[in-house]
Amino acid sequence: MLVELAPTDNADNQLARVAAAIAEPARARMLCCLMDGHARTSTELSVVAEVSPSTASAHLARLKDQQLVTLVCQGKHRYYRLASSDVASALEALLVIAGTPRSRFVPPTPSKLRHARTCYDHIAGALGVALGDRILAHGWLLPQVADEGSYALSARGEQVFEGLGIDVAATRQLRRRFACACLDWSERKPHIGGALGAALLQLSLRRGWVRQDLDSRALSTTPLGQRELPAVFDLREPAHG
Repeated sequence: MLVELAPTDNADNQLARVAAAIAEPARARMLCCLMDGHARTSTELSVVAEVSPSTASAHLARLKDQQLVTLVCQGKHRYYRLASSDVASALEALLVIAGTPRSRFVPPTPSKLRHARTCYDHIAGALGVALGDRILAHGWLLPQVADEGSYALSARGEQVFEGLGIDVAATRQLRRRFACACLDWSERKPHIGGALGAALLQLSLRRGWVRQDLDSRALSTTPLGQRELPAVFDLREPAHG
């Protein structure tokens, strides 16, 4: 993400401001924590930074002003994540110089729900995030610049989903967003929501790839799903659960 400079500004002054924002230890801990790609709340980041929630909010406002982090609102929850891959790359380079290892993200979610569950009417959890990652990597869905967080089908994506049995034309006509990024509660990465996300869940149930619990939101991947989901979507790891 490029920062647009004011007419009286210059690159070295902006660099100094960005460096100053990173240099404060509490803010540096927050940024390092976010480098794993997972979004976190200000409360979680206050614990990481070892500061009070109010102080954390002030630090996050500073980082946001310098376009180092961005705020994502999901229902009543507010999450922070790194603003761009450029920010992550710059921090990675600084960590190499510092020689500091990164900590691993451990979600505080029961394993049964973390693997796969419904999020309203679409697939969430590790499985939902993995499916979304592969769909985007294949270019079947394309991010919309004019509508942040929304996706449009590519020509190839339309062929793929029609071939799988999704009525794309009917899905587009529904009175809701066609496809959008929905920040996952447990994984803190986006999965596919909207009308297409709902269609993917119904497809997975219809084809016997997943089975829905009767008394919870949990989804379990069937033996058939463990074989076919990796083949259809080129999942890097077989879906288990």
